[in-house]
Amino acid sequence: MDQNLGAPLTVDFIFADDQQHTPRERSLPWEEKRGGVTVVVEPLQHCWAEDMRAFHDSDRKYCYYADWIKYGPRARFFNHPETRGDDVMMKARAMIAREITDGLWH
Repeated sequence: MDQNLGAPLTVDFIFADDQQHTPRERSLPWEEKRGGVTVVVEPLQHCWAEDMRAFHDSDRKYCYYADWIKYGPRARFFNHPETRGDDVMMKARAMIAREITDGLWH
């Protein structure tokens, strides 16, 4: 991380820094847009595309990231009763905010 010395660390900065890595190396969710459809990709430790899920941004649906990479918005989406892409992103941002408050980020 390369942030101005003395500047407060922010959730936005941490997410932007994570985006500098390749998708395989990311540890935080990220958005991808293709063909008018936005998904939030949920990274998983020790997994890659065939196991990761991409949640539709505004519907309670997901597809496998490997399918998203291959087919984009034509990927097969499955219903998910509890989670949208917005939910994944909000949970991750809240977790990082708590960790900053608890002094776990420097």
